[in-house]
Amino acid sequence: ILLNSINPTLKNQVGNDRGTQYRHGIYFHTEEQREIAQSLIDSRQEQFTVPIVTEVKGVDVFWPAENYHQRYLEKGGQSAEKNCEETVRCYG
Repeated sequence: ILLNSINPTLKNQVGNDRGTQYRHGIYFHTEEQREIAQSLIDSRQEQFTVPIVTEVKGVDVFWPAENYHQRYLEKGGQSAEKNCEETVRCYG
């Protein structure tokens, strides 16, 4: 879903938002997850003429988001179901 909802060739940018806080990545816990993530990126690379820059890195530390960031999609009336194909909308 991530690689379908952003331009994975733009480093530190999602839509019109720019900066290191907008770096996109896939962060794995196991070697199997790393292999799956890298396979997805490799298969998508064929669709682009410039390299995909979405980082694939092991999780060092996990910091849970603040409570007001939890259930973000549901709070905005969107589905958070796994494999949901609904387009993610931003809200303010």
